[in-house]
Order: sequence, then C-alpha cells, then structure tokens
Amino acid sequence: MKRLRMRSWRRGIRETDLILGAWADRCLAGLDAGTLDVYEALLAENDHDILAWLTGRDAPPARFATLVGRISAAAGPAESG
Repeated sequence: MKRLRMRSWRRGIRETDLILGAWADRCLAGLDAGTLDVYEALLAENDHDILAWLTGRDAPPARFATLVGRISAAAGPAESG
C-alpha cells in the first residue's frame, strides 16, 4: 500500500498528483483487494489520460469507470478559470 500511495503522489502532472495523492491518503486503506488491483492498473495508465478521465473531459475505459467516478466525486467539482 505504501508503494501505491507513493505512485499516487509522483505521477508527473501536478494536478494528477494532487487528485490521486490526496485520494490515496484518504481511501487506500479501506479498499478491497479487487479495487486495489484496479487502482494499480489505473496508475499504469498515461497521466494525461488519467487527468482527462478524472476531470470528465474524456470517458474512462469501462474497467476504470467506477473507480474514476469514486475518485472524481471525492475530489469535488473542478475549478473553472
């Protein structure tokens, strides 16, 4: 779990770091093994794709849709401007 938390905070795009890192700090400990596997697979995806999915610019692949929805909801609405 420590490795997943570190990977969440060191993505490469600061916005993604902030969203995933904060979510990981709050939620990783409560995830079941299957969801942890999906989260680990999500972290292997391209940072630009992940940010587009989290901000709603693009729809995530079906295998990530539920988890991306959870993360996005926890992050709150994106700021405009």
